Amino acid sequence: MTDPLPPPPVFRCDGERALVTGASRGIGKAAAIALAQAGAEVTLAARSVGECEETAEALRAAGLAARAAALDVTDRAAVRAFVAAEPPFGILLNNAGTNIREPFLEVRDDSLEHLLDLNVRAMFTVAQAVARRLVEAGRPGSLINVSSINGHRGGVNRSVYTATKHAVEGATKGMAAELGPHGIRVNTLCPFFVETPLTAGILSDEKFRAALERRVPLGRILRTEDLLGAVVFLASPASAMVSGLALLVDGGFSVQ
Repeated sequence: MTDPLPPPPVFRCDGERALVTGASRGIGKAAAIALAQAGAEVTLAARSVGECEETAEALRAAGLAARAAALDVTDRAAVRAFVAAEPPFGILLNNAGTNIREPFLEVRDDSLEHLLDLNVRAMFTVAQAVARRLVEAGRPGSLINVSSINGHRGGVNRSVYTATKHAVEGATKGMAAELGPHGIRVNTLCPFFVETPLTAGILSDEKFRAALERRVPLGRILRTEDLLGAVVFLASPASAMVSGLALLVDGGFSVQ
């Protein structure tokens, strides 16, 4: 008698509550939609809550569970109060972040402080608040910190951004080590250039864009939908034994 077939992997998030920061547009908005479509009850959080509410309304009209929340992730007291007042979020997409392109020798103090505050301190605070609620409730979870291929390499005019994303990578590994015994997985999602409102300006430079595309084995700049399979994988039981991983979604750019 042959052994029974193993069950198929579950790429679903049914019954989970998901928090997505920076969800008003770009990667955060697309990921929130994908998580809702995968069965999660999604909270779209951003300072510009109006755009989040439009997306949440569209999801609810499609029969999915979603709501919007106004949240400035750089306000650490507000983050802690918001998460503490909520039932635990079993999924976090820690997406809020930005970049300011400046040559290293010309980096301004306010640029340095802003990127450190949003890309590192806010990321850390949100992850810590969500993890604390999970541990208090004795619940497992999946935390996904949005990093970048610049968390693994350098880049011209991106010294501060690169430093912050290396910090995200290091912090994620530390979180994964400490939170694993609580059943909480922590990973990073590391995209290459993605077509979003944040990158629209730089990608409108045809010469720059063409030079980038020539360095991508798969031949093009990423679109937000290219990241969604990775998001759902990391959020779902399909990645049940994946923690401390940096999942690069870059069209093969990093292999060169």
